[in-house]
Amino acid sequence: MNTVVHKSDSRGSADHGWLRSRHTFSFAGYHNPDRVHFGALRVLNDDTVSGGNGFGTHPHDNMEIISIPLFGDLEHKDSTGTGEVIKTGDVQIMSAGSGLRHSEFNHSKEEEVQFLQIWVFPKERDITPRYEQKTFDPEDRMNKFQTVVSPEGADALWINQDAYFSLANLDAGMELSYEVKKPGNGVYFFVLNGEINIADQSLDLRDAVGVTDTSEIHLKARSYAEVLAIEVPMELK
Repeated sequence: MNTVVHKSDSRGSADHGWLRSRHTFSFAGYHNPDRVHFGALRVLNDDTVSGGNGFGTHPHDNMEIISIPLFGDLEHKDSTGTGEVIKTGDVQIMSAGSGLRHSEFNHSKEEEVQFLQIWVFPKERDITPRYEQKTFDPEDRMNKFQTVVSPEGADALWINQDAYFSLANLDAGMELSYEVKKPGNGVYFFVLNGEINIADQSLDLRDAVGVTDTSEIHLKARSYAEVLAIEVPMELK
């Protein structure tokens, strides 16, 4: 088993007034040659947008883009004709494919919205752009992993990659194992709340650890904790 730890305060940052962002991997004005991607995981941005503000219409292509609101509601519009509000508890995925344009705005004029924006390199290029979102019950991730993104789809959102996103909320003292779903994949764990040990690494709020070369990873919560596990291929094709 190999691990790489990324502490919260080691992330890149940007403050544009209306937008405060922390970048786990190189993005925009933040460039770290040692932090460009983790396998097929290219971007993990922790964004806070003030009321009434957001990202104007801009293009994307050949990227799987996942948005997970942590607080507040996010308004989405894109060139496929989709217009949705993504609420806390929802997960959204957009396959940019051959190319589309979209915008994201805070749905509230007063309250902040905080969300994760995550980019994953696709398995197949130039597919027809697509959009999907779903509400997931947090009770279904209490002391276990709830898969919210999967290449099989089913109860999860479908992704154009051999990647899996899972959420778990753990009571203090709870122990859990994550089983890697596809041999050769690595798993990037991002702590959303609390204090937790993962793969023998002590992690706190917004810390992360990438784990490779293993089929099973052990977790133990030191307090109530919430964690996002992003399993991705480590080799890009």
